[in-house]
Amino acid sequence: MRLDRFLCEATGLTRSLAKKALSRGEVTVNDEVAKKGDTKIGEQRVHLNGRLLSLQLPRYLMLHKPQGYISASQDELHPCVLHLLPPELASGLQCAGRLDVDTTGLLLLTDDGQWSHRLRSPKRACHKTYRVTLAEPLAAGTAARFAGGVLLHGEPKATLPATLEVITPTQVLLTIQEGKYHQVKRMFAAVGNRVTALHRQQIGDIVLDHNLPEGEWRHLTPEEVASIG
Repeated sequence: MRLDRFLCEATGLTRSLAKKALSRGEVTVNDEVAKKGDTKIGEQRVHLNGRLLSLQLPRYLMLHKPQGYISASQDELHPCVLHLLPPELASGLQCAGRLDVDTTGLLLLTDDGQWSHRLRSPKRACHKTYRVTLAEPLAAGTAARFAGGVLLHGEPKATLPATLEVITPTQVLLTIQEGKYHQVKRMFAAVGNRVTALHRQQIGDIVLDHNLPEGEWRHLTPEEVASIG
């Protein structure tokens, strides 16, 4: 890693402030003043004004989101999901994808921006599985319609193929490849039904831990992190 990038990631300094610290001779590498930002850093000791710097390892968590919490910044009516975490843990974390305020289930949190981008990238088509409760019994032919793509109101193109598994006449599992605004609710509205409850069970190969109560969290395993490659 370049020294200037290391300074930014280890301290939160902007690139311009890191460059100024280097030019002022405030940075040492193995106790020697270093002024070149392109110096390669591996196992060396880096100090800024005498303070030893280190990189915090990226953090990856799954949260079992309850109803009533939002995945963005807090608004006047609803708290942010980050309030479910200890403050020292929540600092710097972002939601890798979102869930509506009334949707429960799997939510992933991280401070690794590249990992989050890979997870959310439309090009990667990371599938997501939801347990859906419907207001009316599922109409015949709905699975075939979803498999062929459904044109949502206001959208120029149909959705990508989705897989529907029937549990009961009013409860199904739906697996989609996209994350359009209110997509699951809009898909069922397009076939004349209405979603009354929505719960995300899986993202890619990461499955919501069945031992995790609503409102609780745990760190992802290395295998779960690596699955978002």
